[in-house]
Amino acid sequence: MIRVNDMTALILAGGKGRRMGGRDKGLLPFGAGVLIGHVIDAVRPQVGGILISANRNREAYEQFGWPVLGDPLEDFQGPLAGFLAGLRALNSEWLLTLPCDGPVVVPDLALRMARACTPGVEIAVAHDGERLQPVYTLMHRGVLAGLSAAIADGERKIDRWFPRHHWVKVDFSDVPEQFANINTPQDYAAAGDSDVADGSV
Repeated sequence: MIRVNDMTALILAGGKGRRMGGRDKGLLPFGAGVLIGHVIDAVRPQVGGILISANRNREAYEQFGWPVLGDPLEDFQGPLAGFLAGLRALNSEWLLTLPCDGPVVVPDLALRMARACTPGVEIAVAHDGERLQPVYTLMHRGVLAGLSAAIADGERKIDRWFPRHHWVKVDFSDVPEQFANINTPQDYAAAGDSDVADGSV
């Protein structure tokens, strides 16, 4: 069984925020702090440590006290580049990935993912009952070489990389709200009006 200390969370905050007018979504005011702080507080009890993937505002992210990793590729190449940075910096056996713009983090996110990683499984990927949620993963450190090779081959799509490894889907159809994220100003306004923003969820 994978234990809490066997997992490190990688919070993905390296995007351009195009649909938010270029704003750095992880640093958007949210509740009593900022969005990534909310995510950190929610996932921290579930893992042994945290890494932050960010390509700008590094000093602001460093204020949270966790290592901040820039992508090894230039020009905002997407989540796979963040995964690569996380795996290279990983000091535990497993890397749990999740985005900075998903304000709902269920308290058993890591546990569910870990339970799906039976012997031989290298990557577990969340599924909301309708579609795969490919930035919510738990991956073994052993996939680093395969990911490096895929990126060197020009691969940038997460869901096309998974089949290179033994991967499984993890059913989260009972909590689809886990995957509501903030992509637009409208999403941000709606989240600010919800119970999540005041800390009651």
